[in-house]
Amino acid sequence: MTSLLVQAFIYLCAAVIMVPLAKRFGLGSVLGYLIAGVIIGPVTGLVGQEASTIQHFAEFGVVMMLFLVGLELEASALWKMRHRLLGLGGLQLLLTTVAISGIALLLGQSWTVSLAIGLIFSLSSTAIVLQTFNEKGLTKTDGGSSAFSVLLFQDIAVIPMLALLPLLALPELQAAAANLVNTAAQHEELSLVADLPAWAAAIVVLATVASLVVSGHYFSGPLFRFVAKAELPEVFTATALMLVVGIAALMNLVGLSPALGTFLAGVVLASSEFRHQLEADIEPFKGLLLGLFFITVGAAINFEILNNNLAIIIALTLGLMLLKALVLLVLAMVFKIRGSDRWLFFLSLAQAGEFGLVLLSYAITQHILPEQLAQTLSIVVALSMFLTPVLFIIFDKVILPRFKQQGNNREADTIDEKGKVIIAGIGRFGQVVNRLLIANNIPTIVLDYKISQIDRMRKVNVKSFYGDASRPDLLHTAGIEDASLVVVAIDDGARAIQMVEHIKLAHPHVQVLARGYDRGHVFELKEAGADYVISEMYNSALTMGKEALIRMGIDPIRANKLKEKYQAVEEKHFDTLFHSWRNEGESFGFDEHFLKLFMKIEAELIKTMQRDCDEKTKEIEERVIG
Repeated sequence: MTSLLVQAFIYLCAAVIMVPLAKRFGLGSVLGYLIAGVIIGPVTGLVGQEASTIQHFAEFGVVMMLFLVGLELEASALWKMRHRLLGLGGLQLLLTTVAISGIALLLGQSWTVSLAIGLIFSLSSTAIVLQTFNEKGLTKTDGGSSAFSVLLFQDIAVIPMLALLPLLALPELQAAAANLVNTAAQHEELSLVADLPAWAAAIVVLATVASLVVSGHYFSGPLFRFVAKAELPEVFTATALMLVVGIAALMNLVGLSPALGTFLAGVVLASSEFRHQLEADIEPFKGLLLGLFFITVGAAINFEILNNNLAIIIALTLGLMLLKALVLLVLAMVFKIRGSDRWLFFLSLAQAGEFGLVLLSYAITQHILPEQLAQTLSIVVALSMFLTPVLFIIFDKVILPRFKQQGNNREADTIDEKGKVIIAGIGRFGQVVNRLLIANNIPTIVLDYKISQIDRMRKVNVKSFYGDASRPDLLHTAGIEDASLVVVAIDDGARAIQMVEHIKLAHPHVQVLARGYDRGHVFELKEAGADYVISEMYNSALTMGKEALIRMGIDPIRANKLKEKYQAVEEKHFDTLFHSWRNEGESFGFDEHFLKLFMKIEAELIKTMQRDCDEKTKEIEERVIG
């Protein structure tokens, strides 16, 4: 027990120290976990052979991750991505397997060993890629969704691979392992299909999958409602874990991938009203186990084999990643994945994956690969996974800025129209303003420095021009001299302030209406000279507050009156707060004096609301008496 606690403490310490450091230096959490594993394993020797045992347990994090991924996908969404799932994913698996198998044949391996290596190396790391996508917000991009399609197809393909690999067993290895028959028999006891003929095993597998879908659709709801009535969060968490563990065990019993089974279960439950609670309960366990999995990958790197075959292993690792990247690049071109998404697609999937490690272990037990060769290949898999976060860093720091720069370096559009109103920024805020003005026959000139936004607006017939509205020459081209009004709604807060300052200095006759993000930004825009400033969320928040009052039983007319009184108090004291923020020409900010003044105004607001409540009560009493 003490030894177990010490080992747990070592793993947790490594994660707690290295992951925050890696995040701080922009390396990402995955690379932090991998480095932590290398430090406590090969470097310091704090953990030993138990790392491989823990790895089998930690792989359950991948199972949980795919369950959560399934919860985000309804069956309809899965059907919509069928073309990329089958086309992109299928071609990647086929072409990569053929290419790697061919190279292995050229290096002197038998066709069975070559095919096994090709199948194993064709898989990519679902755990690393999806974890990194989630951290960086890349899941919804074209490159991210395409990569996910490939990963999903790979996870599905693990099932036929597990069925195919035993057929590639080497006779000499089988003979050498004859003394392991008893162990194999013991393993077979844990399978429901081991002793069945192929047709019967297929029926059992299909029946299992069908029962999983049917029970998930019809019985999961009543089960969760029953548990929820207990009003014990820990019991609901236990139910969620029971569901995932049970499905994973069932899939193992029928020879299917636990990850695929839980993914399917997640898809079935994606439309359930308990989906978000399931996500919240499973997420902490997923994160912890995935982190543990990455640590064990780093700890499992055999430095002795690595040192003895350093040049060969590095060459194999880089060659593997380059070959997979080239195959993925060709597919990206065929499927018309463009721009930075193309780079994201082939860089993110250029590694071998955790299922490759599982298949390598399986290949040893099934006498397909010699143990020494399998160990060497497992180091190649681990190193490729280790290098993947580096590729993501290259994408973030080198590739993505270049594409953004290319977009922003586009020459400003020629503005061939004039309007009395110039709208700078056609995002969610500027769009509403522009539509209202256009609907009332007021011509506008729309400017935005985001080319993607301009292209999007032109698709819906909104005339807009690319260019940085803060540039004086572009404002001149847009007809600022003849304009009556400028609406500043750009996303860059600092640039918005500079723009207001320039307009009020160079064109004082032009009225400037500006959008602020918060109270501080509103004050800064006011200080810059804006004639009218409004906080982005102010009116929507007021409307929501009024609706909340109505739904709490307050009469709609009175709720609207309360809203107006609130707004009146705010407007009454705006200048007072603004001058306090300015601090009579000294350093701007929310100092102690400002906070005291704000609290005083807040007390007045409450008093005003309470006065209205008392007046309403008095009015009702008078009516009753009358």
